[in-house]
Amino acid sequence: MSSEANPFESLREQVDDAAAVVDADPGVIERLKNPERVLETNLTFELDDGSLETVRAYRSQFNGDRGPYKGGIRYHPGVTRDEVKALSGWMAYKCAVVDVPYGGGKGGIAIDPADYSESELERLTRAFATELRPLIGEDRDIPAPDVNTGQREMNWIKDTYETLENTTAPGVITGKAIDSGGSEGRVEATGRSVALSAREAFDWLDRDIAGATVAVQGYGNAGSVAAALLDDLGASVVAVSDSSGGIHDPDGFDPRDVKSHKADTGSVTGYPDADALTNDELLTLDVDCLVPAALENAVDVDLAAEVDAKLIVEAANGPLTPDADDVLAERDVHVVPDILANAGGVTVSYFEWVQNRQRFSWTEERVNEELERVITDAFDTLVDTYESNDVYNLRTAAYVVGIGRIVDAYDQAGSWP
Repeated sequence: MSSEANPFESLREQVDDAAAVVDADPGVIERLKNPERVLETNLTFELDDGSLETVRAYRSQFNGDRGPYKGGIRYHPGVTRDEVKALSGWMAYKCAVVDVPYGGGKGGIAIDPADYSESELERLTRAFATELRPLIGEDRDIPAPDVNTGQREMNWIKDTYETLENTTAPGVITGKAIDSGGSEGRVEATGRSVALSAREAFDWLDRDIAGATVAVQGYGNAGSVAAALLDDLGASVVAVSDSSGGIHDPDGFDPRDVKSHKADTGSVTGYPDADALTNDELLTLDVDCLVPAALENAVDVDLAAEVDAKLIVEAANGPLTPDADDVLAERDVHVVPDILANAGGVTVSYFEWVQNRQRFSWTEERVNEELERVITDAFDTLVDTYESNDVYNLRTAAYVVGIGRIVDAYDQAGSWP
């Protein structure tokens, strides 16, 4: 990361920026700057050699005014209490921005999953699922994949919950494998919403996405899918990176071939006929569109002054610090915020949950069509809010939309007791 900014304080600052435009009681705004509850637990599990290890895990439930808590579970050594609090808040506002009837949640375990075998990860995941059991449920809190987790871990959590509850409840978690109740289109959903958001932003700015140059920082699922779909739209992906470094070719390259190279070698580095570059160098390349798709705080105030892109589309959660936002706004760099751009994941998770509750599966075509409708409608609302209010960037406009919808739900429910 380029900055050690506290992500939870960044969230609170973003809410304050939008609160000046939202007609709400200050006490309600203060409530919307803090999670409702946070689980912090120590998980003890058995390693393959028979020894025991204890690790720290968290689950934050930020706001449930609009529906069940919703949010991913990540496995990363950088997981902290403040991080999951921030991520759960971003998820609450993300769901409100795209008008999905969920609240916000987030969880994580502070480990590097590369240090453990599959059997050790299964025991750890099931231990976490056991701790989460009193909190989660189809109508209470619905986890999903996040950094370093996927269908495998979601299947383990689902099985643990159903076994302990002696029931069948596929809607208790989303991001599952298809045969375990998952949805078509879920794996590609986050990257797809990033590409759709970029397309809409280029159109709004009266620019042609065909031929536009793109750099993607972070080449995991979201980054690689976004790169491939932007390539399909005619954009030229000229640089990508992962935690090991980056590659650059001003003539562009095939994003899917780069993904295959990473699958074979473990990194995008070493891709044939491409120049090496660092993550910071990628973030400051002269490109039409920058897609930060790694972790939070990738761009701080110093790096923001060197960013050469005129459009940033956030695939990661919180990749820009608030100070960086200020610098970019002053330089007329438009940022499509994370709470819209990467909302495809939670949107298709909602579709998966609906399918689970109805016991009826949708086709991939229907999923993608519904996702496109949600993202384009949300982008139109965002732009209308930005152009009709005295706000200085699209992120603040997004929070005006999200906070307004949560405040309306809170007011309509009334205060009890």
